[in-house]
Amino acid sequence: MSSKSILTKKSIAFLEKYLNNAAPTGYEWDGQKIWMDYLKPYVDEFITDTYGTAVAVINPKAKYKVVIEGHADEISWYVNYISDNGLLYVIRNGGSDHQIATSKVVNIHTKKGIIKGVFGWPAIHTRDKSKEEPPKPNNISIDVGAKDKDEVHKMGIHIGCVITYPDEFHILNGDKFVCRAIDNRAGGFMIAEVARLLHENKKKLPFGLYITNSVQEEIGLRGAQMIADRIKPNVAIVTDVTHDTTTPMIDQKVQGEAEIGKGPVVAYAPAVQQKLRDRITETAEKKKIPFQRSALSRATGTDTDAFAYSNGGVASALISLPLRYMHTTVEMVHREDVENVIKLIYETLLTIKEGETFSYFE
Repeated sequence: MSSKSILTKKSIAFLEKYLNNAAPTGYEWDGQKIWMDYLKPYVDEFITDTYGTAVAVINPKAKYKVVIEGHADEISWYVNYISDNGLLYVIRNGGSDHQIATSKVVNIHTKKGIIKGVFGWPAIHTRDKSKEEPPKPNNISIDVGAKDKDEVHKMGIHIGCVITYPDEFHILNGDKFVCRAIDNRAGGFMIAEVARLLHENKKKLPFGLYITNSVQEEIGLRGAQMIADRIKPNVAIVTDVTHDTTTPMIDQKVQGEAEIGKGPVVAYAPAVQQKLRDRITETAEKKKIPFQRSALSRATGTDTDAFAYSNGGVASALISLPLRYMHTTVEMVHREDVENVIKLIYETLLTIKEGETFSYFE
């Protein structure tokens, strides 16, 4: 593959539209429709399931099946309690960070449409410095401008309404993509770009390729668990994000060493099948694709774990996109890393032969 940029204006427009659309855990379907519409020209058919996972398939009749996978959901909040004076108290839907919530504008999703609100916080002048508390889940609240609980209900807001942040996609310094929900709609974007390149380069694969955009990763890999049982793949290459550990207040001795701009991060972990992982690193070296490594104790914490331990064991690997400020509204990745993850998955797929078992005993 050429070393020139592989992202087109159409690609970036899709990424922006896809990221800006809200797709909280359990409510991913609008984003999935955007994703499927982009992929239609490049694949043979789609599979969807009861909870919203979407799979684009190339060569659906092939018996040998390879998955490339990302997850579609973003972290969010639920309305959990409405006070008599009309303030909303929340619980997490996924790993939402209470410390970044205060002073943020939010979108509350109702049957009447989006209702705006703000996470309020007392002014610095009014806080008792001797007793000052940081933001916590039980002391942050959303103000929608209502005078009381009845007015909140009339707005269409009720317990169980899901809440997202409106922060949208932008580019810093020409090559840093910034948005909420890059974790992990960047994954869905990158696997879609792999499908596009296979189509445009007229590559014929000797297996069925299942481009899988799973739901509900943020609450325990649930979508991947369900779809792995349905597809029953032979091989799974998962992509997710991982921490750039060069920013302040991160201990590299604990979190490892990874940095945006230095390439995809290939995981070493029990759930990662070593022969498949070695195929990936050897491909990177042969094709001169820069990459980094990470060591993960026990579980990877990604959909890799769901695929690896499904169906009696599936050869699985994890290629991660380094990201700064995970689970905030200013998640940041490097354009070159996005392109190199796409290249690495694409080039690795071209090395896989029909019927490969990646067995240690062959």
